[in-house]
Amino acid sequence: MLLAALALSLGIPAAAASASSATTGTGWVRLAHLSPNTPPVDVYLYSFGNSTAQIVLHHVAYGTVSPYEAVNAGDYSVAMRASGASPSSQPVLSTSVTIEAGHAYTVAGMGPKSGLRLQVLDDQLTTPAGKSEVRVIQASLKQQTVKFTCGGQAIVPKATFASVSMYQAIPAGTWTMEAIGSGDTASQRYEMAAGTVHTMVILDGANGLELVNLVDAAGAGKPPAGGVTTGFGGTAGHGPGSPLPWLAVIGAGALVSVAGAVRLRRQPSAGI
Repeated sequence: MLLAALALSLGIPAAAASASSATTGTGWVRLAHLSPNTPPVDVYLYSFGNSTAQIVLHHVAYGTVSPYEAVNAGDYSVAMRASGASPSSQPVLSTSVTIEAGHAYTVAGMGPKSGLRLQVLDDQLTTPAGKSEVRVIQASLKQQTVKFTCGGQAIVPKATFASVSMYQAIPAGTWTMEAIGSGDTASQRYEMAAGTVHTMVILDGANGLELVNLVDAAGAGKPPAGGVTTGFGGTAGHGPGSPLPWLAVIGAGALVSVAGAVRLRRQPSAGI
């Protein structure tokens, strides 16, 4: 019994140290509004046990995505409120997310207004040698089903509204990406460097489908230091905290604007 008690007493600090190491270090999170018929929102981010908002983003409109924010590993809550609503008001939506050290996440408002949800996406940061990785988020409500091609080859033959595809490896190079709907196509040419990871977002634009290229990782397993690579900048506001506990909460803010796609039709010289 004494030996068992000694073993147990020695094991407890070891287990505690292991649990502690899992919540140390830095991870990354970005926020996105991808619900076409949902008005702008405010978003708040709170860490576990802390009633002060760590990130507050205001008036986040459809099609906007924040830059990655570096945060300490641990448990967080994200909440969406109507734009301009009191920080202490009941969130329209909230969800929890566990940020692991060395990992990146996208928390996105997805679906139609009537079925709006917050979805936590694990963002990949590494690729096979000499490859790039691509996934597709279909956020067009006007085109319920879209075919997505890379260099003329379908990599997501049937992307339905509010769906997120798996990452797929493609050879590094310059590729023409196309989102093909019913009578509407968005096409743009992108440089997909080795070691980079991309999320292609299909949006409803003023004149039809649009494509946005989000860089999940710029190489060496690290997310980009700044905002998304759509030619637009932006900063995330850091506002005062809400009096609500951490489960109530993560504030939304002025995310980076996203613009229309450049419609280039040329195909790359080599196939996938």
